[in-house]
Amino acid sequence: MIKVTILENTCKGCGLCVRACPKGVLAISTSHLNAKGYYPAEVVNGEACIACTSCAKTCPDVAIRIEK
Repeated sequence: MIKVTILENTCKGCGLCVRACPKGVLAISTSHLNAKGYYPAEVVNGEACIACTSCAKTCPDVAIRIEK
């Protein structure tokens, strides 16, 4: 099982991870603000994750963790 964790209060909601994911695992929240006032990324389709780490590699804030 693969676990995708978003460090919510580190994420600025830039969307780079969403665009980098080939499986549509992530989306930018439209209803939840983090402590800094950004809409963070969230896992919307975790079971589709193939652990390619494209999202984590493109995150400029190092806010994504992938665990197998």
